[in-house]
Amino acid sequence: TGQMRNIEPLMSNPNFKFINHDIIKPLNFEERIDEIYNLACPASPPHYQKDPVFTINTCYLGMTNMLELAKKNKCKILQASTSEVYGDPLEHPQKETYWGHVNPIGPRSCYDEGKRVAETLVLNYRLQHNLRAKIVRIFNTYGPRMLFNDGRVVSNFIVQALKNDPITIYGDGSQTRSFCYVDDLIRGFLACMGKEGFYGPVNLGNPVETTILELANIIIEMTGSKSKLVKQPLPQDDPTRRNPDISIAKKELGWEPKIVLREGLAKTIADFDARLKAGEKAY
Repeated sequence: TGQMRNIEPLMSNPNFKFINHDIIKPLNFEERIDEIYNLACPASPPHYQKDPVFTINTCYLGMTNMLELAKKNKCKILQASTSEVYGDPLEHPQKETYWGHVNPIGPRSCYDEGKRVAETLVLNYRLQHNLRAKIVRIFNTYGPRMLFNDGRVVSNFIVQALKNDPITIYGDGSQTRSFCYVDDLIRGFLACMGKEGFYGPVNLGNPVETTILELANIIIEMTGSKSKLVKQPLPQDDPTRRNPDISIAKKELGWEPKIVLREGLAKTIADFDARLKAGEKAY
C-alpha cells in the first residue's frame, strides 16, 4: 500500500537494495542478514478487507517465511503487530497483558486474528528455536507520504478537508484513537531492536486519547477548510476506545512519543497539500 517514489531517494545509495517480492513465498538472500523488520501487511480496513484470504496468508505464511529467514541467518527479527490484537477492548487503557476482545468471524478478523496468530508464531519460534524474535504493537500511526486513499481516519480527513469535501464521521464521533507520528514510531522500533534480551510484546503509541470528532475539528481548523461533517453508520466491530498503556516502553526502552498531535498533523497536512497541488489524484 505504499508507492515506489517514497524510496526513490534511497535508490542511489550503494548500501540500499530493493527487491520486489511476495512475502507469502519463501525468500532467500545470498547476503548475510543481521536484522529483519517485518511490516508486510495492509493496515487499514479497506485494504485488508479487499482480499481477506491474502491478508491472512500475509500474516501467517509471510510471518513463517520471515521467521525461517531469521532462523537461517541466526539474526534478530521484529514483527510489526498492532493494537488490533486487542479488538474492541473491554480493558482501558490497553496493557500488553490484556488478551483482547476480538470477533474471530467478523469482517475485521482477517487482520485482527492474522496479527494475533503471527504473534503466536513469533513466540513459539523464540521458545522452540531460541530465535531473537520481538513484537511491537502499533497504535494508529500517521504522517507524510500516506496514500490519499489509505482508508484510515487521518488521511481521509485531511484529503476531504483540503478539497472542502464533506468529512465523513462514522458513528457519533465519540470513539477514540491515540495517534502516533511516524518518526516517534520508528524510534520505538530501533529502541526495541537494540535492547538485548527484550522481546515484548510492547505497545508503541501515543497515550493522548482523541475523539474522532475532535480530530475532524482540529483538521478543519488547521486547513482552513469549509468542509461540513457528515455522519455515517459505524462499521461492524469498529473499536469504540483505543489507548495504549506505554509503561513497559518507558521502563524497558526509555521510549515515549515526542511529537504532539498538532505538530504531526501540520507536517502531514503540508505533505498532502503539496501532493494535491502537484496533481496527484485524491480518490
